[in-house]
Amino acid sequence: MIDFDARAALGSFHLDVTFRVPEAGTTVLFGPSGAGKTTVLALLAGAMKARSGRIEVGSSVFVDTARDHFVPLERRRLGWVFQDGRLFPHLTVAQNLTYGLKRRREEPIRVDEGRVLEVLGIGGLLDRWPRDLSGGERQRIAIGRALLAQPRLLLMDEPLASLDVPRKREILELLASIGIEFAIPIVYVTHSLAELVRLADHVVLLDRGRVLAHGPANDLLGRSDTPLLAARGDAGAIIEAPIAAQRPERGTTVLTLGAQQLQIPYLGGGVGHRVRVHIIANDVIVATERPRAISVRNVLSASVSRLSAREDGAVNVELALSDEHRLLATVTQEAVRELKLAPGLPVFALLKSVAIDAPAGSRLLEIS
Repeated sequence: MIDFDARAALGSFHLDVTFRVPEAGTTVLFGPSGAGKTTVLALLAGAMKARSGRIEVGSSVFVDTARDHFVPLERRRLGWVFQDGRLFPHLTVAQNLTYGLKRRREEPIRVDEGRVLEVLGIGGLLDRWPRDLSGGERQRIAIGRALLAQPRLLLMDEPLASLDVPRKREILELLASIGIEFAIPIVYVTHSLAELVRLADHVVLLDRGRVLAHGPANDLLGRSDTPLLAARGDAGAIIEAPIAAQRPERGTTVLTLGAQQLQIPYLGGGVGHRVRVHIIANDVIVATERPRAISVRNVLSASVSRLSAREDGAVNVELALSDEHRLLATVTQEAVRELKLAPGLPVFALLKSVAIDAPAGSRLLEIS
């Protein structure tokens, strides 16, 4: 587990943050600018000292101010990737990559250099200088250097922020596979919902130096009242489910949701392969009777579990599809009154399969 409990001050900014998340997988620190995300990362890394608190990763206690205990950054075995890569300009790509290895000679080699070159696609760049690389290439090298430092934990501070849209898509897909490929837990800072949806196993929501909520991503993104997320126009729910069938002739893939099925645009992969989809609340229609003779391919039985009024006058309706799966729908107050929506009411959730489409890779997501 990662147990983080720290208070710190940076000028007029005060941080008071406590959360506990599994060490495995990817934990996303999400919030607006000035929320304290980078400060949490700096405290976790040891680049900044807490005024008070305790920080523990697994069985290692990094900070315990009650005992005046502080492990310095260089002894925490962490890899850190920044927005701009921060490559050493006087070293070649190969020298940048091996810099981390040289500093970790005492550690067992768990991340193989050849595998890093292959996965990141950087084998052809070894003789080049950082000044000759594109932004995406620089970030690939920065990630490789962090991995080859043999870290127990990989820290990423908005690594896509300085990239253009095509490079963001490219690196985002790469990041989604790294944690699994190298079995290294990741703590990832972002204010992008697309990055959160694509990468997060666990989420810590931050604002003004405080934790608003934390927990599994598919829990927080499926609730009607989650701070920072539920009021957004692109709010929605994550559904993870196995492929039940592939229908390329129809252009669809069918997922199993308990006793029900969900049709999404065709996605390669074998039957049983698990995928993740992010379904936007504005794309979900709620009906109290099963409709007939409509083009919508997904008509799912559900029950209303919770309603939450939004500041903009809309209402978020949380819908339970099964014990494991749920959706979020955004409707008007008039619709709530006319349909008499209330917790426990059986309804139908209507979702066009073509609405679950994401050229940017943020809503249609393969996870294993």
